[in-house]
Amino acid sequence: MDKVEKALETQISNISKKLEKSKEQMVELVNASGKSKHGEIVSWLKQEFGLGHGDANTLAHFAKNGGTFAKPETDNGDILSEIYQAKKAHLRPVHEKLVAAINLFGEYETSPKKGYVSLRRKKQFATLGPKNNEKFELGLNYKGVITDERFIAQKPGGMCQYCAHISKPDEIDDNFINVIRMAYEQAG
Repeated sequence: MDKVEKALETQISNISKKLEKSKEQMVELVNASGKSKHGEIVSWLKQEFGLGHGDANTLAHFAKNGGTFAKPETDNGDILSEIYQAKKAHLRPVHEKLVAAINLFGEYETSPKKGYVSLRRKKQFATLGPKNNEKFELGLNYKGVITDERFIAQKPGGMCQYCAHISKPDEIDDNFINVIRMAYEQAG
């Protein structure tokens, strides 16, 4: 079991304890809810059981996958190929340059999502993925002030406190990486 699977299993165990239900019972509840779309299941879990978005999202994926986190027959490279296909392929070098720099910080977990990847230590510190066909989006969770004008403060309550949009790897300089390092250190 890799780090991501282990983290997901721990999260499901914590949800199980919180709801005082076995994993199997949680899957049965979701299946019996009558909800079939992922977003509907997430909303239902949040409303019915008071789960936060992250827990509801994870439980919805777990239940829809038959009570398992078995990896699909793709690896991270294939996941990135799915994210950066066709008109977004030219943005993959931005992703790769950022990941190469972040790897130098130390250990963290990568969690593929639909259309982006989440990076976390104890907490999520960044999201990486295409904003659209032309721009790459780096979302950062950082409680503090970032003075680099490339990082735009987001409205409170969102998934990230700051976002930066870039389109080429050469837009990533030492200051850009240092801002990401602050978020990394704060998450850990």
